[in-house]
Amino acid sequence: MKRTVMDLSGIAVVCMLLPCTALAFDSGSTGADGDFNPQVSVEVPLPPNGILNYRSVNIPIGVTVTFKRNVANTPVVMLVQGDVVIAGSIDISGKNSAMMGPDGDGNLFDDGVPGIGGPGGYDGGYGGVPDADVGGSGLGPGAGGGGIPYIGQGGSASFGTLGTSNGASVSPVYGSPQLIPLVGGSGGGGGTCLNVGGGVCFRGFGGGGGGGAIVIAGSGSVTVSGKILANGGTSATASAGNRQGAVGGQGSGGAIKIVASRLAVTGPAVSSVIEAVGGDLGGLYGGVGRIRLEADTFGAVRSTSPAFSSGTPNPLFLPGLPALRFATVGGIPVPASPTGSKDVTVPTTTPNPVSITLATSGVPVGSTIKVSLTPQLGPSISVDSSPTVGAIDNATTSVSVDIPTGHSVLSAQTSFIVLAALGDALSRFAQGERVEKVTLTSTLGQRDKATLHTVAGRQFEVEPALLKLAALSQ
Repeated sequence: MKRTVMDLSGIAVVCMLLPCTALAFDSGSTGADGDFNPQVSVEVPLPPNGILNYRSVNIPIGVTVTFKRNVANTPVVMLVQGDVVIAGSIDISGKNSAMMGPDGDGNLFDDGVPGIGGPGGYDGGYGGVPDADVGGSGLGPGAGGGGIPYIGQGGSASFGTLGTSNGASVSPVYGSPQLIPLVGGSGGGGGTCLNVGGGVCFRGFGGGGGGGAIVIAGSGSVTVSGKILANGGTSATASAGNRQGAVGGQGSGGAIKIVASRLAVTGPAVSSVIEAVGGDLGGLYGGVGRIRLEADTFGAVRSTSPAFSSGTPNPLFLPGLPALRFATVGGIPVPASPTGSKDVTVPTTTPNPVSITLATSGVPVGSTIKVSLTPQLGPSISVDSSPTVGAIDNATTSVSVDIPTGHSVLSAQTSFIVLAALGDALSRFAQGERVEKVTLTSTLGQRDKATLHTVAGRQFEVEPALLKLAALSQ
């Protein structure tokens, strides 16, 4: 009797987010991180997914909260079951680049180092070495270009507005006012080394880091009377008489999003309580960031810098991740959680070719899926499906494959183009390059893989679980 075992597993894909209305906003916080009530300034280490689940948040006057970037450099996501009071400060600003040579720490080997982006933001570019033609470009979708010969200054980064430049390249504006998806500020380009009049000069200065990205979501009220800062960093400058290379560009401002049942932004009228502006150095400045405020009810709201956009709250996440899965093999349902061992047994009476159906959710309709079958003996077989049909939350397709006798392993792979905004958010996993396509692969006995394809033709493999971090939305 022919017994053919299919080894199957699912594929995690990029988390999309759908807008819908709600009568009362629910942040979805589990409260697992307890009450956050720091009495002294503190740096909070971000978990791998960047999500903090609090019961309540109270940051008193005189206390500044910063965050330590995680490996994936995700945005900060603060989910709160109750009320949020920010009388002190939250600061996710990008860093300034370091001083150099006689003005620095005396260690020439760390000269030209760029400013680091805030969590969810991007780093600046490195300063050029002596006799180099250009400085290094900043990172991020709005990165400033490196300084060019005879001018030298690095370009400032863009985000909500264009950065300025004195000859270096400047990237276009990116992202959306709704911060869909959530993405931080970009880094300024590094300056070149100038040898004007002969002699030796030090490296060009690094570019400023981009402001970070943060979501503060409270099921109760959110009251801000202190400061929330996501400003871009600046390039360092040399003291008078210190022969240095050209200055770098400035980082752009980052992203601040607050969602609550009730929201009030108070504080002194003489200054903005919430800021996401670019670095500014002698009239060379990075583009402004983006600020988004959403609430069921708004109280008093002071002006922000830049001006905020507003709306009613929408869910932060989909209830479940989109996926690609094997639905049936030869009409036999595939288990919802395949183990990889004897998941499906095709009876000997089933004639070849055998029909295999696949279902997707959250994957663009019309996607083609490559199904590969690797038998215990003999060569592998690969078949492309017809385009999926249905709706984005429930689409299907099928393939027909001759299944040999014995144990076989099934795997599937699909690729799809992503929107520019999501490509910008995924760029943090691709050395700052915009991603235009994602390929996902799942094979039993091996870890699932996700490959990012950039507009420049480069490929970066990342853990599939990281992809959802880029798709935080309204």
